[in-house]
Amino acid sequence: MKFLSFFASRLAKALVVVLGVVIINFFLIRMAPGDPAAVLAGQAGAGDPAYVEQLRVQFGLDQPVLTQLAIYLKGVAQLDLGFSYRNHVPVLDLILERLPATFLLMICAFLFSIILGVALGVVAAKARYANKRRWIDSTVMSGALLLYATPLFWLSLMGILLFSVTLGWLPAFGMETVGSKLTGMARVWDIAQHLVLPTVTLGCFFMAVYVRLTRASMLEVIGMDFVKTARAKGVPPARVIRAHVLRNALLPVITFAGIQLGQMAGGAVLTETVFAWPGIGRLMFDALLQRDYQLLLGIFLVTSIMVVAFNLITDMVYRFIDPRIAAGGKQGAAA
Repeated sequence: MKFLSFFASRLAKALVVVLGVVIINFFLIRMAPGDPAAVLAGQAGAGDPAYVEQLRVQFGLDQPVLTQLAIYLKGVAQLDLGFSYRNHVPVLDLILERLPATFLLMICAFLFSIILGVALGVVAAKARYANKRRWIDSTVMSGALLLYATPLFWLSLMGILLFSVTLGWLPAFGMETVGSKLTGMARVWDIAQHLVLPTVTLGCFFMAVYVRLTRASMLEVIGMDFVKTARAKGVPPARVIRAHVLRNALLPVITFAGIQLGQMAGGAVLTETVFAWPGIGRLMFDALLQRDYQLLLGIFLVTSIMVVAFNLITDMVYRFIDPRIAAGGKQGAAA
């Protein structure tokens, strides 16, 4: 019952956050300069004021802003995110078509960053605590700092120049080879090759954060009394690190991972644009250039739901790992 109460409380807060994001985004989009009806008329090669006014009526742009907001909120409640006048398809259909590619990129980048980041953080912490081979700790931390300070777009472009243009090892753009018509495992392998560069470049930034956080957490835990007691009892060093130190050191890492997973959705926008990855990040960029307001609002709504859902899942996982956390505890990731 306590868990259900905790989940219901977090879910209610998440819904309030999503509603607030929807309303704020709606007004921000309406404050942007430019008339989408005029843009659409210009793309159609017609500058007739009557035609522009017809488009405004067709897409509801002639209504008062509050009326437009009420109509939009009613549509969202019915899972109707509007119509993309630039692509001539419903917004929800267009987003659902691109969402799997974004999820694939985010999950691969997340797993790459957290697995490698935690592993390198453990190596650096062990080298630092043992006061031997200090160069390992210095090398790992310097590399993490360098990756953290490197702009994502620069890392992406350098990866393309080195591994695609110069060495020819990996494809540079797209999700799969155009016109290949591959099926089965051949198509899976083709997608995996296209996935390497976007995954590594997006994951390297977040990996650097996990390295530093894991190292700091382990060095804090490794000097505590219960770890010294386990060593005094003759517990093997590998088991001490795995069962006592790492398990407790991972708690702040898990909390931060939930927040970073939400931020990774924003980082995917730049990565998808550079690598021409057909996800919602690239779709958002195109919609911004085309002033496709309905599509932008739909993408903002979906990404905000993703961020809130990731934080909610993190709360559940954190509470499962550490049952000491009360329903209103401050250590869980905020929804």
